[in-house]
Amino acid sequence: MSLLLPTRPIPTGGVPASPVRTARHPRLTALTIVLSLVLAGLVLFHTAVPDIGGIGLLLDTSIPWFGLFIVPLAVMALVARRVSALVFVLLAAVLWGALFGPGLVPLQWSAPAASTAVGTHLTVASQNIEASSGTGRQSAQTLAATGADVIALEEMTSDDFDTISASLASAYPYSYGVGTVGLWSKYPVVNAQPLNLGLGWNRALAADLQTPQGLVSIYVIHAASARPGDVSARDSMLAALAQTLPNDENKRVIAVGDFNAATTDRAMGGIESQLSEANQSEGMLGSTWPSNLPVTRLDHLLQRGMTVTSNTTLAAGGSDHRAILTSLNL
Repeated sequence: MSLLLPTRPIPTGGVPASPVRTARHPRLTALTIVLSLVLAGLVLFHTAVPDIGGIGLLLDTSIPWFGLFIVPLAVMALVARRVSALVFVLLAAVLWGALFGPGLVPLQWSAPAASTAVGTHLTVASQNIEASSGTGRQSAQTLAATGADVIALEEMTSDDFDTISASLASAYPYSYGVGTVGLWSKYPVVNAQPLNLGLGWNRALAADLQTPQGLVSIYVIHAASARPGDVSARDSMLAALAQTLPNDENKRVIAVGDFNAATTDRAMGGIESQLSEANQSEGMLGSTWPSNLPVTRLDHLLQRGMTVTSNTTLAAGGSDHRAILTSLNL
């Protein structure tokens, strides 16, 4: 008689399996969180950063592009394999999107149709023609070919106004120029005068356009140049314009030209609190400078009392600025 004894599994060798642990990087996690917080802080408070050594100017001008930093931060968070890192990157992304995302939306998605009734629509073209380019007349003719009702040019030389006026006389019988700025219009230009914005020389003008819908105030601006550590003259001009606007009695007001300041520049705050600038018809930033590879928008048309139906940029002449072309329902 034999006994059957319980058998034990014969070990096959090797080490018992243990749970797989994902490698984590605490230092990378901390760095990702810190950089995300810095990005979020700059997005929210870039205008509060002191403009020491030109840092404020560079930061204000480039802040919309800071959204590009979200991509490498997201990669760092994924490598770190920590949810907390991803949360802080998402926070920075949401803040950037909330502040700058609406400005990238194409205007054509929401803009009303251009009014077709005679005298109820106004198209304004503007460009810094870069005096040294010697192509001011070419720029003016290119802008006239768009069918614009009004053309504003900045950085003219002493000879440019007469030359351009001669070439535009048949289509734009009304004009006014002073210093480095000029205005040509299909509608009568009345109450035109130099606009001294505190610099002691003329880089701006004020006038009324006599349209069938009534007067439209127009200010043509050629702000002083802005360079890191040297923004006082430009800031003074823009502040003086902001102080001038409340005194305008017309319902419809346009300020157009080369402001030498991005929309996000702290120096634009006083003007932007009174006038608004429409999105680009095709979306994105609508950068105008430098013309061969635009990275910032220094040229603007801001307005009140009208509805913008289109807003675009185009190349004209040999200037280092792209031109802007804005249409409005009166």
